Amino acid sequence: MFDLFKIGFLSVSFTDLIDIFIVTFIVYKLYSLLRQTIAAQIFVGLMVILFLSFISQAINLKVLNWLLRLVTDIWVIAFVILFQPEIRKLLVIVARNPFFKLFAKSDSAESASIIADAAFELSQRQHGALMVIVKSTGIRGYAETGEIMNAQLSASLLETIFFPRSPMHDGAVIINGNIIEASRCTLPLSPITQIKGENLGMRHRAGLGISEQADVVSIIVSEETGGISIAEDGQLYKGLSKETLKNKLSKAFKIPTSRGWRRIIEQFFKPK
Repeated sequence: MFDLFKIGFLSVSFTDLIDIFIVTFIVYKLYSLLRQTIAAQIFVGLMVILFLSFISQAINLKVLNWLLRLVTDIWVIAFVILFQPEIRKLLVIVARNPFFKLFAKSDSAESASIIADAAFELSQRQHGALMVIVKSTGIRGYAETGEIMNAQLSASLLETIFFPRSPMHDGAVIINGNIIEASRCTLPLSPITQIKGENLGMRHRAGLGISEQADVVSIIVSEETGGISIAEDGQLYKGLSKETLKNKLSKAFKIPTSRGWRRIIEQFFKPK
């Protein structure tokens, strides 16, 4: 590949420009993800170390290069340890990409009506409930905190599980496709305790928390008010009717058509 231009002793080809663009884009997206977190400061420090390492190798500063090599030899391990929550969040974002969902099962869409019917009946009786519907990536680790069921999904079974005197009514039910994987599961709590000045109960925080960490949709039925809420992508929507809930569930499991790809790409490249 011929050189486009030279900067001092460095020769820059068209391939180098593509390489620089890709690396710059990746670094920018990572920084956008980590921005306004403590990890952002550590990330900037790592980038400075890598830049100095590149410069020291280019101009052959042997001592500095040796010192930086000692740091870079362990920075990958340090990166994984320090950025564990951010890496997990990044993997969840990748899993939510519609491209990967083309290879995932979409039979969960058929369960939207059953789940909506069960949630409405539970709401009418003011029986608290928390149902987690897996979209693309499983959450077996959380399922194993409860009672493994692997039972066929049905509205009557969900209503029975969340009956106040049932031994399994506490905790969450995890639904994968048309199968109830587990009940009485323990979920991570969201750090958010209030939304628009309204305090969130433990059930709402748990439903919101799992949606922040995994590609799922949470259905929450309030025991105090009977209100139906849905949590997805770390956002909580409260006061839903039966039809609104059914429509949201159907859209959540729907793979975008070709007409929707432009909007998806624009959203991905939109600065945060």
